[in-house]
Amino acid sequence: MIVVTGATGTIGRPLVDALAAAGEQVTAVSRRPWDGTLPRGVRHHRADLAVAGSLAPALDGADALFLLLSGELLMDGGGAAPDALLDAAAAGGVRRVVLLSSQATGTRPQAASHARLRAFEEAVRRSGLDWTILRPSGFHSNALGWAEPVRARRTVAAPFGDVALPTVDPQDLAEVAAAVLRDGGTARPWAAAHAGRTYVLTGPTPVSPREQAASLGAALGEPVAFVELGREAARDHLLAVMPESVADGTLDILGEPTAAERQVSPDVERLLGRPATPFATWAHRNAAAFR
Repeated sequence: MIVVTGATGTIGRPLVDALAAAGEQVTAVSRRPWDGTLPRGVRHHRADLAVAGSLAPALDGADALFLLLSGELLMDGGGAAPDALLDAAAAGGVRRVVLLSSQATGTRPQAASHARLRAFEEAVRRSGLDWTILRPSGFHSNALGWAEPVRARRTVAAPFGDVALPTVDPQDLAEVAAAVLRDGGTARPWAAAHAGRTYVLTGPTPVSPREQAASLGAALGEPVAFVELGREAARDHLLAVMPESVADGTLDILGEPTAAERQVSPDVERLLGRPATPFATWAHRNAAAFR
């Protein structure tokens, strides 16, 4: 049994689908009800990870846990303590945990914006469970924040228009997580394959906001204009949906990325046996959201 938290989200839902398609028994955990039909072999459990005890019924009989934390759980002082969640997992019989973290926990070890994720990484490492940490770069799907202005005005407004970063497709992240969670057979023992490892997951090439706007235009078959925002204007937009420390940390990465944050990692291709998905491919696949 594999337990997937955040199961109705951008990564969790395709992960559940991939595991179910491979014949795994899955418990899909989310705060919201499951909309639609559950895949074969999947049961749904509603839980709030801010309350560690609410996860306990989903963990009964589980072998592995995919831990994806919502934004609320990553705010300072928000949600359950990391150790409480991992203790609940161990008490339920879980032997291995895969944590979805962030590349910035490694590239910006002092950044306040990622302090909670660092705390979860540290808790996973000392949990006594077999563990793997996935550290993705920014997501291709962050571009969905531009969907309304693209639909209404065929315009993208963003800061740092020519700063390119190797964003990653959430579908690739789901496939990587499925591969890591499923490597548990006798032919390839999970501990030897992935335990104690940290993978950095990026797209295949750096892409700038201006280039993303052009890719959206190509996917739609008509031009999408790009308007560059100053940092303060962009900060005002971000503060509407996130705390100050997170907004500032996000802008630091977008505007002044480190050499490591600009670098393409080979881990997606190494784990999946195929190249990571380019932003342009994601844009074509999701063009309906912008049309």
